[in-house]
Amino acid sequence: MQNSVNIRKQEALEAISAAASTAEIADIEVRFLGKKGSINELKRSIASIPVEERPALGARINEVAAEVRELLDTRRAELASSEMSARIASESLDVTLPGLPFPQGGIHPLTQTSDRIKQVLSGMGFEFVDGPELEDYAYNFDALNYPEEHPAMDEQMSFFITNDRLMRTQTTALQGRIMSERKPPFRIATIGRCFRYEAVDATHHHTFHQVDVFMVDENISMADLKGTLGAFARSMFGEETLVRFRPDFFPFVEPGVDYSILWQGRWLELGGAGLIHPNILQAHGIDTNRYSGFAFGLGIERTHMIQTGVNDLRLYLENDVRFLRQF
Repeated sequence: MQNSVNIRKQEALEAISAAASTAEIADIEVRFLGKKGSINELKRSIASIPVEERPALGARINEVAAEVRELLDTRRAELASSEMSARIASESLDVTLPGLPFPQGGIHPLTQTSDRIKQVLSGMGFEFVDGPELEDYAYNFDALNYPEEHPAMDEQMSFFITNDRLMRTQTTALQGRIMSERKPPFRIATIGRCFRYEAVDATHHHTFHQVDVFMVDENISMADLKGTLGAFARSMFGEETLVRFRPDFFPFVEPGVDYSILWQGRWLELGGAGLIHPNILQAHGIDTNRYSGFAFGLGIERTHMIQTGVNDLRLYLENDVRFLRQF
């Protein structure tokens, strides 16, 4: 029986010595010292030998088990150390090598254009104010001198939510809110999304972005309007840019004009403008014998399209990164 113990010990020693990884050490531990391991099996065979031999055999088995356990622990530590060294070597980082760039987002072209417009108009003394996209019918139409029969007031032309609430069709709706809360003089500008029931194509969309600018003060005239628009256009499109006025009609201005800029040898319409209609000022208790004002608006998409040559309005809202990365 003692011979069997020595054989098991020798097998264990050879297996431990030949082990090349901590995983193999774990397998050897189970094979020899596990619940059903070969050394533990020797303990179960003690009952088959004479009683007087049992103590000596049991002591010898425990001694061998302890020796094997110690050798396993020692070899496991050696292998773990070498495995860690190999892992560190394989995963080492050369800090002198250039790093991999992280993907970065960019600023949307409409945001870029809006920021530039804000910069220019703020430099001219205009205060930017935000208005709600879900607007009151009164501010979107009534406060802007729209007649009852105007086509824009047809529910088929606007996104009505209730009888007296709709998605604003123009940022000009902010005028009534400002005039009901403030007394002149004031210079106000706003930028935001607008919504109209349109058949979507290269030049029309149900959602678009608009800047609206207006001021009220003493002795404001068309000369002030054209001077302001001229300074704005030169800041946005270049020092040689010229502005042209042509008569046009908008319910909230009188007289009204559309204004164009001379861009790359062609006159391009930029937006609508005019002197604020006296009815609007009077409706908010502003003395039209003392005060007058001007207003103008333009599309953010239109501005960027003129500057860059983009020919399809739909591209701005499709979120195609191939398009957006160009700007």
